[in-house]
Amino acid sequence: QVQLVESGGGLVQAGGSLRLSCAASGRIFSNYVMGWFRRAPGKEREFIAHIKWSGGSTYYADSMKGRFTISRDNAKNTVYLQMNSLKPEDTAVYYCAAGSETYIYWGQGTQVTVSS
Repeated sequence: QVQLVESGGGLVQAGGSLRLSCAASGRIFSNYVMGWFRRAPGKEREFIAHIKWSGGSTYYADSMKGRFTISRDNAKNTVYLQMNSLKPEDTAVYYCAAGSETYIYWGQGTQVTVSS
């Protein structure tokens, strides 16, 4: 079992930045991928980026490249999502997830609200 707890969300003005954290506990296998997703009001869940727990290679959705950066600190069992130049349309609940071939563990989410 893996538990994921997101933090770092909040209210920010357009153009601002936030760094989200996802603290993982439990047995994290070296072949796990850690991902960030978001769900905006009235919309489907959207993939943002993922990072391989071992090796640290990253992958981004095309629409997320440039303003979002995923990283990890294996010593702290934590994955981060740095978000810059935030826009009102980035308002959503942000989730982290973990798994090998599929995402099987999910956090409870953290709310990000961007005001105009």
